[in-house]
Amino acid sequence: MSAVRISCFLQDRNGTSTEATAKRVGVTQPYLFRLFPGKKAIFVAALVRSVEYTRLAFERAEGGAEGGEQTLRAMTDAYARLISTRPETLLMQMQGYAAVAAAEAEGDDQTGELVRAGWMRLRETVHLALGADVRETTSFFACGMLGNTLTAIGLSSDHREAGA
Repeated sequence: MSAVRISCFLQDRNGTSTEATAKRVGVTQPYLFRLFPGKKAIFVAALVRSVEYTRLAFERAEGGAEGGEQTLRAMTDAYARLISTRPETLLMQMQGYAAVAAAEAEGDDQTGELVRAGWMRLRETVHLALGADVRETTSFFACGMLGNTLTAIGLSSDHREAGA
């Protein structure tokens, strides 16, 4: 699914019919159900794709960097560009993490397994790009989650830079 389709599904996930979702992304509802068995499967596919978009952004950024601080800055900048140009990527992931907990509470372990596998590929990409340094990797993701949270709740960049 493309980012546009992820965006459409993100808006339609709760309360909108799959017929309306299919129409918004330019396919028929029967075609949508040939691809996915239900709305939950569509959501999981969109979430997995969203994580992969992020991983690929880090991989491309790392490829042009010299290592060390330059790699860290390149990946940070690549992510900032990704979430500013495709905010649905961040929102999809934030909703997805909560959805995993909800699915597992209902006895669905498969959703969590798929999302965790994607997240581990994302983590491995970053970890290797940062020289397999556990502290650098942990710090990168910790700062990233703080930035994600502040962005998702709508704090301005002035607030983010001030650490509030």
